[in-house]
Amino acid sequence: MDRIRREFTTLTLVMIPVAIAINVAVGQLVLALKIPLYLDSIGTVLVGVLVGPWAGALTGLLANFVWTFTGLFPEAIAWAGVAAIIGALAGAFRVGDWMKVWWKSLVAGLITGIIAAILSAPIAAYVFGGVTGAGTDAIVAMFRAAGLDMLGANMAQGVVSDPIDKAVTFLIIWAILLALPERIKARFSSE
Repeated sequence: MDRIRREFTTLTLVMIPVAIAINVAVGQLVLALKIPLYLDSIGTVLVGVLVGPWAGALTGLLANFVWTFTGLFPEAIAWAGVAAIIGALAGAFRVGDWMKVWWKSLVAGLITGIIAAILSAPIAAYVFGGVTGAGTDAIVAMFRAAGLDMLGANMAQGVVSDPIDKAVTFLIIWAILLALPERIKARFSSE
C-alpha cells in the first residue's frame, strides 16, 4: 500500500491527464491516417517508466475510458485492461537499466508488444469480429485471405504489429528520458 501511495504524488496526478491527452491525440491521429500501428500508449508508457506500475496502469485504463466516453473511439473501452497491463509493464521496465540503453528499451517494447498482442487478439476477434476500424484491419484481412480463421488472423496481425508499435513507443520514451534534465528525472527516482 505504501508503494502505491508513493507513486501517486501531486506531480503524478498532474502528469496522468497530460499523458491521457497524449494517448488520445496521437491514437486518434494514427486512426485517422489508417497507419498499421497504434501509438496510443506513449503517455501510458511515459508515466509507467517515470513513476511506476500502478500509475502506468491507471493511466492506460483511464486513457481508454476517456477515449471511449469522448466518442472519438468508442471501441477503446474493450482494450482498457490491456492498456492497464501495458502501463504496469512499463513500470516494471523502469527497474534496472531497461530504459537507459536504446536497445534494451527496444527489447522492453518488443516484450510488451507480444504480451499486448496475445491479450488483444481475442478481444478484436470475438468482440469486434476482427474489424476494429484501425489501420491494422488490412493486415487482418491479408491473414484471413491466407486462410487463417478470425482469431488466428487477429493473433497474426498482433504478433506483427504490436511488437513494432510498442518498440517504437518505448524508443520514443527512451529519447524523451535522454532529453529530460537530471533534476526532472530525480523527482521520479526508483525505489
